[in-house]
Amino acid sequence: MAVTKEELVEVLRKVSYPGYSRDIVSFGLVQKIDITDQAIRIHIVVKGKDGSVLQQIKQDVEKVLQETYPQYQHEVVTEAQEPPKFSTTTQEKPEQFLPNIKYKVAVASGKGGVGKSTVAVNLAVAMAKLGYRVGLLDADIYGPSIPLMLGVQERPLYDGKKIHTIEKYGVQLMSLGFLVDNSEAVIWRGALVHRALQQLMNDVAWPDLDIILFDMPPGTGDAQLTISQSVSLDGAVIVSTPQDVALIDAIKGVQMFRKVNVPVMGIIENMSYFVCPHCGKRTDIFSHGGVAKACQQYNTDLLGEIPLNPSIVEGGDHGVPVVVDKPDSPESKAFLEVAKRIYEKVSK
Repeated sequence: MAVTKEELVEVLRKVSYPGYSRDIVSFGLVQKIDITDQAIRIHIVVKGKDGSVLQQIKQDVEKVLQETYPQYQHEVVTEAQEPPKFSTTTQEKPEQFLPNIKYKVAVASGKGGVGKSTVAVNLAVAMAKLGYRVGLLDADIYGPSIPLMLGVQERPLYDGKKIHTIEKYGVQLMSLGFLVDNSEAVIWRGALVHRALQQLMNDVAWPDLDIILFDMPPGTGDAQLTISQSVSLDGAVIVSTPQDVALIDAIKGVQMFRKVNVPVMGIIENMSYFVCPHCGKRTDIFSHGGVAKACQQYNTDLLGEIPLNPSIVEGGDHGVPVVVDKPDSPESKAFLEVAKRIYEKVSK
């Protein structure tokens, strides 16, 4: 029995875009399918400059075709196109999003539980304390935590055309958590995540800013792709803890952004060490030096080491970031140094 295009499309869904969990069909990369009595021909278009991505996709497609349809001859034609932009539900170009914001930086992590959102919040507030006009967009659609961490309970103003940001500690804020009940579970698939993120950018009256930080969801998925392809990101910052299991995922984050042509500015080592408040002795609870070695191996910078301290967690739980609550503490000074370093790097 001859194979149909519908059946072939489902087979191609087994092939993921390198570095992502999402498949090449849902990304819109399969442009044409031709089937004859003896041959299958697939035409794939990838938007971007990374030839290794194109080669990997071609190999993966050829493999799944051989495994599923060994009786057919296979031809996989791949094509690279510019500018980098995957198929979306809207026609906006990257420069149409947030045109009045000078620099756009993603704060990401390869896995959850490394304190990424805590770092993003304190970096944003630290930049405001340094005198910059700062925005923070909570792009963690599935678990928006910015409202809690900054103690914001009010709803944003809607003027009939645009939603207005909420300002706290000198930072302009927007989060899905402002718009939905905080007890409501957000269970969305790729297209809805894509549209929601675009609305948080395009349907919000963002003021003129020097920089905006995107608090990304952990991992490598739809939200990361949407941000990196909808906005011309000036850089990405990866947050990791020192232990090897976290570093493995942090490196995945580095490679993910590089594959979509986003410069990786460096890695922040969070929960780097603990200093006893009584005796002053330093303890490397999660080991030490792993992030520095990874940075050297993957040719990126160690942006800073944030100590492990209960005051950082308490600040997030109470809605008062540690850089506000205890501005003279070692951890606050560490955040300020990292914030200064990030802005200096992105503005060069």
